[in-house]
Amino acid sequence: MDNRQEIRAFLKSRRDRITPEQAGLPSYGNRRVTGLRRSEVAVLAGVSVEYYTRLERGSLGGVSDGVLDALVLALRLDDIERAHLYDLARAAQAATGRARRRSVPAAESAQVRPGVRPGVRRIVEGMPGLPAFVQNNRFDVLIANPLARALYSEMYADPAAGANTARFVFLGPSARRLYTDWEQVARGAVGALRVEAGRNPYDRELSNLIGELSTRSDSFRVLWGAHDVHVFREGTKRFRHPVVGDLELDHEAMALPGDTGQSVVVYSAPADTAAEDGLRLLASWSASEGDTSEGDTTDGDTAKGDEAERSFRGPRV
Repeated sequence: MDNRQEIRAFLKSRRDRITPEQAGLPSYGNRRVTGLRRSEVAVLAGVSVEYYTRLERGSLGGVSDGVLDALVLALRLDDIERAHLYDLARAAQAATGRARRRSVPAAESAQVRPGVRPGVRRIVEGMPGLPAFVQNNRFDVLIANPLARALYSEMYADPAAGANTARFVFLGPSARRLYTDWEQVARGAVGALRVEAGRNPYDRELSNLIGELSTRSDSFRVLWGAHDVHVFREGTKRFRHPVVGDLELDHEAMALPGDTGQSVVVYSAPADTAAEDGLRLLASWSASEGDTSEGDTTDGDTAKGDEAERSFRGPRV
């Protein structure tokens, strides 16, 4: 993935969304740009027009934190956008060294996928009453407990999804039915992939996933072009499950230290709510379906295609 192109598109998209009036600048005559001019951003950031033009063309390598913070203020970036800008700058700084390493043996270009630690696996398996799984920065579900597989039964029953929630969101025929707020889920997934692309521009599997979704999904392509960023932490997600009906679940995503890109995602429901009853019903249905894994989780290297489908038999509806 071209880091310079990513930098250029991100800075321009942030510049385009701010009007001179919002920035406290005078606006004269007819304007050919939708937002701020480069010269106006330069004034706000306290740098020369030539220097900012060079930055927006993708030359962020070696830029000081002071200049980056000035851009954050000038472009009114939020905390997630600020972190993304810093990720882009770090990737630009390391580009030469990374390119050199990638050009050595061809075998080094293969991505090494870290496994899930046994202790983390036990934690996920030790929450039978809550849907829980571990995913990486590409939305591959590496392991999942039975209740999580029941919640995402339609994803596991779809060989094309390959146990990848982003692929399921945009390519799964049943995704728009499962996610009540599909548009919000889709925007969040694209924004999170955008963050990862800025942080890891040379991740081949990530680039392949983004390329696949851009080619096969018009919705993904439009959202990707907006250059918005998102980080999953906590929130509420609404499902319309084919067996238990509507579920409104809180979710937490907890990053695992030391495991690149891995996080534990757990869904829960407040006590004495319809959602809590729904989770109990879902657990009962999962048990009655005869889930043969008995708490064993889906392995990240085999959760693809037909093997993902065999890890949980889809709903009989």
